[in-house]
Amino acid sequence: MPRPKQPRRPADDQPGRGDRSRSQRGARSPRDSRNPRTPRPPATDGPVLELDVERIAHGGIAVAHHEGRVVFVADAIPGERVRARVTDAAKERFWRADTVEVLDASPDRREHVWAEASIDRAPEHRPGGAEFGHIRMARQRELKADVLAEALARFAGVERSVAVEPVDETLAPDVDAEAGTGWRTRVRLHVDADGCVGPYAARSHLVVPVASLPLAVAELQEMAPLGAELPGSGVVDLVAPSDGRAEVVVDPGSARGPVVHEVVDGRRFRLDRGGFWQVHRGAAATLSRAVRDLVDADRFDPRAANLDLYGGVGLLAAAVGDRFGETVRITSVEADERATDHAAANLAEWVGARAETGRVDRWLAELDASADRELRSRLRGATVVLDPPRSGAGREVVERLAALRPAQLVYVACDPVALARDLGTFREHGYELEELRAFDLFPNTHHVEAVARLGAIV
Repeated sequence: MPRPKQPRRPADDQPGRGDRSRSQRGARSPRDSRNPRTPRPPATDGPVLELDVERIAHGGIAVAHHEGRVVFVADAIPGERVRARVTDAAKERFWRADTVEVLDASPDRREHVWAEASIDRAPEHRPGGAEFGHIRMARQRELKADVLAEALARFAGVERSVAVEPVDETLAPDVDAEAGTGWRTRVRLHVDADGCVGPYAARSHLVVPVASLPLAVAELQEMAPLGAELPGSGVVDLVAPSDGRAEVVVDPGSARGPVVHEVVDGRRFRLDRGGFWQVHRGAAATLSRAVRDLVDADRFDPRAANLDLYGGVGLLAAAVGDRFGETVRITSVEADERATDHAAANLAEWVGARAETGRVDRWLAELDASADRELRSRLRGATVVLDPPRSGAGREVVERLAALRPAQLVYVACDPVALARDLGTFREHGYELEELRAFDLFPNTHHVEAVARLGAIV
């Protein structure tokens, strides 16, 4: 295997530094808290249209038409007739609008779970982050499934429907499953020039005051500095890892903070407080179990050169190891050096596990250039788990992986279109979608997570 750096072995717990890598699977690294942005000006003078809402598009926005032009409408549900104010008419092909009144409501409409995001409030003052909060939960999952199916058909040439599964309630017993609230263990708030603390308004960088954070876990709701004034600050992070050390962090900057621990199915994972970890309390276990279950045991060879790409702190490599035993050989590749440190510690019990630092595209290129005949044979028997960022793995990575001819691949995706594009590229190079599951890890938002297994076309 290529070794861009020496494999990381367990390190002493210490604060870390570095940029965000989604592959750390769960924490996000802070953006520059003092980077100025221009707020969206209040759009109160646009025309108001009566629209028949047709469907939900990728990104969670509803679609309607007006005089032949597409109109993307926020806060609406397919089948409704609404009055919506145009907020952006800059494009010739489409406009954007916000619902201001529902004329014919869907039976799936409910009171918004976040009162401040209701259509009773002016659109420019509705907080973002709960764009499906006005839709009952079962219908939310149906809409997410529709978006996933449409993406697969359009970009991968695959006709496949899949039910979006809720998180097992036993994994997050404090979550209100019916309302879809109380699940976020990480929340980012912003501070405006006057010191006001709050979330951004939807689709803007305008800080709006709120009295509640219903999607957050209870401990973060209690400690959030809502209504406080923090002049001179830029960002406030609320973090509640499963080790019980909930914190409010003002202006985290680029520091990763102290090491914390998350527990998944009884196994402890160490990571930096500012490192990436799934925000739903039950999400990491949901994905870990899905990956473990989707690996085809008949094609799995514990002695092969198995790979965990975009491996973060080793969550999914551990899932493979837990299923197939402590002698499994698997290399976890992660661009973030601190995450690699933690992965090495988290995977230490597997004698055949390695954690290497490297950008996946470059690491695969070096692997392809240096692999001898014996290693290529082990790669052909390999299982590859990949968990790329929201933009997907991309053509270069997919083509390099397909050229290695692994026995199977398990792909974890957080964006339906990126997944579908990569599946289309895999198909061009001889791999087809075999199994697919989807999960509602972000209730009351448009986001959906999917786990797919691919195998060689025979």
